[in-house]
Amino acid sequence: MKKLFSIFFIALFVSVSAQGSKDIKETANRFFYELTFKPKKDSAKLDNVIAILDITSKKSIYQDYTIPAQDSIIKLAVEEMEKVKAWKDMSKLIKMPKFSYKIVKTYPDMKEQYIDRVSMNLFGYDDDVKFNWNILPEKEKIGEYNTQKATTDFGGRKWTAWFSTDIPFQDGPYKFYGLPGLIVKIEDTEKNYSWKLSGNKKIENYDEVSYSEKINAKYGVSQTVSPTTKEKFDKAYAAYKQDPMAEFRQKVTPEMGNMKMPGSDVTIGEMMKKQEKIAKDFFNSNDNPIEKNQAPEKKKK
Repeated sequence: MKKLFSIFFIALFVSVSAQGSKDIKETANRFFYELTFKPKKDSAKLDNVIAILDITSKKSIYQDYTIPAQDSIIKLAVEEMEKVKAWKDMSKLIKMPKFSYKIVKTYPDMKEQYIDRVSMNLFGYDDDVKFNWNILPEKEKIGEYNTQKATTDFGGRKWTAWFSTDIPFQDGPYKFYGLPGLIVKIEDTEKNYSWKLSGNKKIENYDEVSYSEKINAKYGVSQTVSPTTKEKFDKAYAAYKQDPMAEFRQKVTPEMGNMKMPGSDVTIGEMMKKQEKIAKDFFNSNDNPIEKNQAPEKKKK
C-alpha cells in the first residue's frame, strides 16, 4: 500500500509541476515578468501569469512561476500527508500553471534546451534559435529602466522588444536573447503575447530545483533529463495529450482501481479520472501557441 500511495500521490505533480534538472546552488539574479497572453485564437479574452528568468553565471532558466511560488504551501501539505499517511486532494490547495516547460540557455554560447515532461518522463531537446535583431534609435522609459527599441521575426510573428543596457545581461524571457542588454518588454504586433519586467531580486544559495520537483524525485519520478529530438518529443507529447493517464493505466489493475486512496473515500480509479481531467483541461486551455508555426495538430473527429 505504501508503494501504491507513492505512485498515485505523485500523479498530481506529474500534471502540474514545473520541471527541474540538477541540484545546483549559487547566486542568481531572478527577473519577474508579467506575461499577458491570448490563450484562444478565436477569443479576445486575455490571461496573465508571472514568469521568471533566473540568471546564474553559467546559464539562465525561464519558467512559469506558478508552482515554485507555492512551494511553502505544497511542503506543508506533503509533510501533513506523510505524517498521517493519508492522501489529500492537492488540486483544492494549489493553483495550476499555465505553462509546464522550462527553457535553459547555456552561457556564453546561448545554446538553448527546451525541457518538458511526458507523463513520468522528463525530456529535453536542443533548440537552435537565432534572432536577427533590427536595433532602432527610439528610446523609452519603462518603469525605472531606460530602454531602446528593437524588432525581429520569430515563430511566425513580428516582435517589438525594448531592452536596457543598464542591466548587463544579453538575455530575455522565453527563448529571446541577443540584444546588448536585458529585454525589459517584448510583444508581438498583434499583442497575443506580451512580457513586461515587473521586478527582480538576487537569490543567495540559489537552488534551481523546486520543492515539488524534489518530492517528485523522492517518490520515484525521475528528474533526470533524457535527451531527445524535437521531432520525437512532439510525437510523444501529442500522444500524451490524447491519453494523459496511459502510462499510469498500465500499472493499475481493475482491482487496484476500486481500492481507496489511503485515509480517503476516493478510489484510485476516481482519482485517475480527476487527474485526467486536470491534464486535459491544461492541454485544451491554449490553442494559440507563442510560435504560430508550431501550432498543435487538430484533433481527429
